[in-house]
Amino acid sequence: MTDVVLPDRQDVQAAASRIGVGVRRTPVLEIDGDEIGVAGRVFLKLELTQHAGSFKARGALNNVLSLARGSVGITAASGGNHGAASAWAAQRAGLQADVFVPGTSTPAKLERIEEYGARLHRVDGDVGTALDVCREFGATHGLPVLHPYDTFETVAGAGTLGLELETQLPDLDLIVIACGGGGLYAGVANALAGRVPVQPVEPELCPHLHDAVAAGSPVNRPSSGVAADALGPPRIGSFAFATATALDAAPLLVPEDAIVAARRFLWGRVRILAEPAACVPLAAVMAGLVPVPAGTVAALVVSGGNNSTIPLATPV
Repeated sequence: MTDVVLPDRQDVQAAASRIGVGVRRTPVLEIDGDEIGVAGRVFLKLELTQHAGSFKARGALNNVLSLARGSVGITAASGGNHGAASAWAAQRAGLQADVFVPGTSTPAKLERIEEYGARLHRVDGDVGTALDVCREFGATHGLPVLHPYDTFETVAGAGTLGLELETQLPDLDLIVIACGGGGLYAGVANALAGRVPVQPVEPELCPHLHDAVAAGSPVNRPSSGVAADALGPPRIGSFAFATATALDAAPLLVPEDAIVAARRFLWGRVRILAEPAACVPLAAVMAGLVPVPAGTVAALVVSGGNNSTIPLATPV
C-alpha cells in the first residue's frame, strides 16, 4: 500500500466548484442491451465530447486553476490527450504551455496540442521518457509540471466526472472505466466510494493495474496494442494503485480483438467515433467480462475521441 493521500468526495466536490462551467457537462446515451448481449440497461458517458476531446480536460483545468498566483506557464508530458487538455487549459488561463510527447503519439493528438497554441516537443521513447524530459525542462525553466494521472489535483479533477454521472443517472449501479495511469479510475472511485462501485478494465497488452495488484506494488512493464498510446504508461499511478488496494478492486483484462470489435460497433451502430482506449469498457461488457444483468444500470465511460482513422463499420 502506498502512502499517498487520496482525494475524498469533498475534495472532488471542491474541484467541481473550482472548475465550474469551465468543462462541459457531457451527455449520456442509452444503447440497446440486446445489441451487445446484456439484459440490463447500458449508458455511454460521452466524454469524447469534452473540451480537447477527452476527460483529461477536467484534471488539467483543476491543475491550472490551483496554480500559485503569478504563474506564467506550465509544462506537461502525455501520449496525447493530457497534452491537448493541458494546452487547452493553459490557453484558457492565458498561460504558455510546453508539451512533451513520445514517438507513439498519434497525429490527431499532436494536431490538437498545437491547435491550442502549445509548443510541442517530440521525444524519442515512451511516455515515461517524455515525462522525465518534461520534469527536467520544468526544473530548468521554473515551470510547474501537470502530471497526466498521478497528482492530487489531476485525480480530484477527473473525479468530477463521477459526480456528474451521479446526477445524470440517479439509479446507477455500476461504472466501468478504462485504466491506463489510473487518474480517472482513482478520481471517480473515490468520489463515489460507498455509493456506486467502479470497475477498472485494461487491455491485455497494458495490464499495469492488474500486474501491480498481483505484485503488491506498482511495477514497470512495457505496453503495446491498439490502445497503448492512451493506456500505456510505464507503470500504474500511485493514486490508482492505492485506490484499488483500499477498495479491494480486481482489474479485468480485455483482449485486443474485443477492443477492435467494440470500436467498430460504436462507429457502425451508434456513429460514435471513439479512440481505441475509450472502447475498452464497452469491450469488457460485450466480451462478457463485466456482467450487466437484468435490473442493473451501468455506465461505460467513453473517455476520448482523438482519432486518426475511422474503423471499418459493422452492418447497421
